[in-house]
Amino acid sequence: MSNQQWSSKLGFVLAAAGSAIGLGAIWKFPYMAGSNGGSIFLLFFIIFTVLIAGPILLAEFTIGRRGKKDAISTFQKLAPSTPWPIIGILGTFIAIIILSFYSVVGGWILSYLVRSVTGGLSGLTQAEYGALFDSIIANPLEVLIAQAIFMLITIMVVSGGIQNGIEKASTFMMPALLVIFVILAIRSLTLDGAAEGVAYLFVPDWSYFTPETMLLALGQSFFALSVGVSVMITYASYLNDQDNLGRSTLSVASLNIVISILASLVIFPAVFALGFEPGEGPGLVFVVLPAVFNELAFGGVFMFVFLILLLFATLTSAFSILEIVVASFSRGKDRERTKYTWIAGAIIFAVGIPSALSFGVLTDVTIMGYLIFDFADYFTASFGLPLGALLVCLFIGFQLSKKDVYEELEKGVGVRSKWMPIWYFAVKYLAPLAILFIFLQSFEII
Repeated sequence: MSNQQWSSKLGFVLAAAGSAIGLGAIWKFPYMAGSNGGSIFLLFFIIFTVLIAGPILLAEFTIGRRGKKDAISTFQKLAPSTPWPIIGILGTFIAIIILSFYSVVGGWILSYLVRSVTGGLSGLTQAEYGALFDSIIANPLEVLIAQAIFMLITIMVVSGGIQNGIEKASTFMMPALLVIFVILAIRSLTLDGAAEGVAYLFVPDWSYFTPETMLLALGQSFFALSVGVSVMITYASYLNDQDNLGRSTLSVASLNIVISILASLVIFPAVFALGFEPGEGPGLVFVVLPAVFNELAFGGVFMFVFLILLLFATLTSAFSILEIVVASFSRGKDRERTKYTWIAGAIIFAVGIPSALSFGVLTDVTIMGYLIFDFADYFTASFGLPLGALLVCLFIGFQLSKKDVYEELEKGVGVRSKWMPIWYFAVKYLAPLAILFIFLQSFEII
């Protein structure tokens, strides 16, 4: 059994929030909101985070602390001689795939950071920013070196363990991320014409009140909290019995919503004030934002700060994803943690090479019509994560006894709270139905 443990509740909450936030809140949420009506998308996102994704997050916390082992061993302990450990195996496999292409994006951020220091991001037109992005992701040597450096940083932090590695880094990065976001949001909100961007985010446009917007917001709320990949099961296994799981879930979910809104307040007021389109899609951060910052006084400084922020968020997610794999490989052998971290990191880097090259030398190689990078993203988001979360809900609802579940939730609380039966119903019935909707929508059955 591992001796790893969080030194404080705050350390756990910041690390878990860091895992949940990542590129989902800073990169994906703004362009998803920008493409789907802004305020209506935000409203549905908050509702679904509270009603569906949040309850699943608490379910993973409950399983993780109950088992107090890596994800695979946890299910072997809680449900011996059953097929349920497949949840941990699936989570480990999906984690490897996610970090393999996630590290590629981390490399892109590092490439942009270098250019922001050397002046390579200054004075270009929006078309030239698009051409720059295309040239970076198509350069095989640059993307592989950048991906390797990103993985090296991740490996070095995770090999330090929970307290000296992940917790220490997250305790610095998360408050820094919040402070930087507030500064950038204030700057963006003081631009002439920023009010239009604020209205886009908070004044409802009811024409977007559609089933499609609801389903997209449901998917975003689901994936934004990192549920379904055993991240939170692994993190919660390092908790002590005095921690209040419900309060920790509320803290992580709230931080995720706050960061998503702050990211939008950085981006939308500036985009509208300077005459850009909010629905630019995935290129919003790498193509539109540099052009936006280029129009501001001290824009180069703000762009550098934003990239640092994006790197922090990406790294905190990468730490948690690598930790799942390391925990599954090491199975509690703390003395061999460093060795297993390097082995896991090397495997993930190797798996990610095709994704890194898929916009250049492997651009003609497709799977089901997707580039390798895009297929890895599609496979994990549309199949791996929903399946993992669905199995977690079924495990809580139909495998663990209600008595054991409530006993775990009551630790650190002392009494059975009125919200517990409501949460149990949501996890057992409401969340599985919602996940099935995501599956059906992903495969265009509905």
